Amino acid sequence: MKAISVLGSTGSIGTQTLEIVEEFPSQFRVVGLSAGRNLSLLSEQISRHKPEVVALADESLIPELKDRLRAFGLGKSDENWPQLLGGNDGINAVASWKNSDLVVTGIVGCAGLLPTLSAIRAGKDLALANKETLIAAGPVVLPELKKSGSRLLPADSEHSAIFQCLQGTPWTDNARLSTGVPTPGLRRILLTASGGAFRDWSIEDLERATVKDATSHPNWSMGRKITVDSATLMNKGLEVIEAHYLFGIDYENIEIVIHPQSIIHSMVELSDTSVLAQLGWPDMKLPILYCMSWPVRFETPWRRLNLADIAQLNFHAPDTDKYPCMQLAYEAGKKGGTMPAVLNASNEEAVAQFLDEKIHFLDIPKVIHDACDRHQSDLNLQPNLEEVISVDKWARNAVKENVERGVLRISLTN
Repeated sequence: MKAISVLGSTGSIGTQTLEIVEEFPSQFRVVGLSAGRNLSLLSEQISRHKPEVVALADESLIPELKDRLRAFGLGKSDENWPQLLGGNDGINAVASWKNSDLVVTGIVGCAGLLPTLSAIRAGKDLALANKETLIAAGPVVLPELKKSGSRLLPADSEHSAIFQCLQGTPWTDNARLSTGVPTPGLRRILLTASGGAFRDWSIEDLERATVKDATSHPNWSMGRKITVDSATLMNKGLEVIEAHYLFGIDYENIEIVIHPQSIIHSMVELSDTSVLAQLGWPDMKLPILYCMSWPVRFETPWRRLNLADIAQLNFHAPDTDKYPCMQLAYEAGKKGGTMPAVLNASNEEAVAQFLDEKIHFLDIPKVIHDACDRHQSDLNLQPNLEEVISVDKWARNAVKENVERGVLRISLTN
């Protein structure tokens, strides 16, 4: 039985991970949970899964959590009462918990970086749903993985698809993920994108885009931030950077293709021109389960794919004028060093400003471009962890200052 710790247990990835644990009770048990402010759901998760340790990001909420646990019938003398921790140190403790075999990292954004590093340094295997860890700190994370021997398994549907397609190639016999070493036999990666909420909108129509519009994804049920990233196609740009670090492939050999049905989750082209694809319904539980069960597959009762019902699969190249964030990500990735950290942090803050209705949808790439441009003179190609954290903070402040000054909506193609 595999012992699991879940970081961000009350979020989308966390809740789906715990659903999988409940579906396969003889295969998995939960030993650690961390969460933010959703104490109602966290209390229910603790009562059901009886973890050994629980951490809250806000330590001041621990007394309220204790009250809620008592309402579930848990007393301090109860053997099912978990060790309760708070703050960053508490979350890091859950990430490195001694009895855990696998850590599922579902914390959104750069906040997941330090816990992920804690898990790596403790030699834990990781199911990585927090793409920002590699994007912002790839030069820091890769050496840590090599040193600890941890295995980093991608839980994003796209990178999981690539990982699955590569099973059985020579690479899987002799190498690990995330060593930065090029994958033998891999010529090209094709990352599929749904096109997001605005895939059928014209560039002119985006002038009237609202928060409600941008957070209404046609295929996937996701959090608001990642849904906006899908609408700008920044999610694909960030996945390009992540794929570069995961599979050791040059940016020129990573392509994005719009695939509205979201049935093919990504493809790989091998050196002999063979193209392999992984197909499935748009459901995050499948890539999460594969991380949890790897290297074996479990039989599930889940809905099976019927290609005759789907009838057709469509593809087209993305419009770079409509999706400027995609090009910003390629440029940041190629510059390397601290530039991807600036890209990621400025995007997180820009999306937050948009969701708070302080800027327009079309302002998102503008403020990201401004932050990356301003960082050019301070670019560090070999940053340490402290420097990554520093530029992350700087980029967020740069976006806030830009918004406070008043953003002019201009075309990045002019």
